[in-house]
Amino acid sequence: MMRQGWQITLGIVLILLSSFFYFIHYLFFRDPHHIFIFLVGDVAFVFIEVLMVTMIIHQLLDIREKRSRLEKLNMVIGLFFSEVGTQLLAYFSDLDPSLETIKKEFIVTNDWSDAEFSVVDKRLRTCAYQVEAGATDLEGVRDFVESKKDFLIRLLENPALLEHESFTELLRTVFHLTEELNARGNLTALPENDVKHLAGDIRRAYVILAHQWLDYMKYLKDSYPYLFSFAMRTNPFDQDATPVIR
Repeated sequence: MMRQGWQITLGIVLILLSSFFYFIHYLFFRDPHHIFIFLVGDVAFVFIEVLMVTMIIHQLLDIREKRSRLEKLNMVIGLFFSEVGTQLLAYFSDLDPSLETIKKEFIVTNDWSDAEFSVVDKRLRTCAYQVEAGATDLEGVRDFVESKKDFLIRLLENPALLEHESFTELLRTVFHLTEELNARGNLTALPENDVKHLAGDIRRAYVILAHQWLDYMKYLKDSYPYLFSFAMRTNPFDQDATPVIR
């Protein structure tokens, strides 16, 4: 209530000032007809002004702000893939025995249209991603994600990520996988059921990461062709990919 007190006081002061200057006008010109003509005209224009401010100018500013937030968010996502995501996806895809079947869906080229990205995304949602991991594979994944733990924690501290639910879910699955792997001291002596459980955790992160990567590739193609070119040449699903331009 106290927070609104200054607003009420300001409103009263402004009304009193307006009345005072109308009164001065009347004292000088003695023309109430003229005063009421402009008063009614000004009041009538208020509704148009509200329309312009709230429905047009405010909408334009809101669109601009959303674009700015989206740009910052995609910069964070790009940093994630540069530092962690691309390499982690390479680890996961190497553990997928069905990679040869699905990897052609992920070989993105410069000729892809928005419609093709959408079609591939829908097809990939029905793919049976698989993960077969041995002790050496699990140790490799654990060592990698553990080395990037501080970086991932800093990402979570970024408020921009709160608006991107699927990317936040991706980070959550990666952190969960890290906790599961770190909770086991010796990964070479795990029972078969436990290895399958960890493979399931990897698969969960693998599925979300693959879709996020495809969305990010579409964003790069639309917005930053030079970054898209590099991303194509370092495609984690293409075992023959090389950053060297041939």
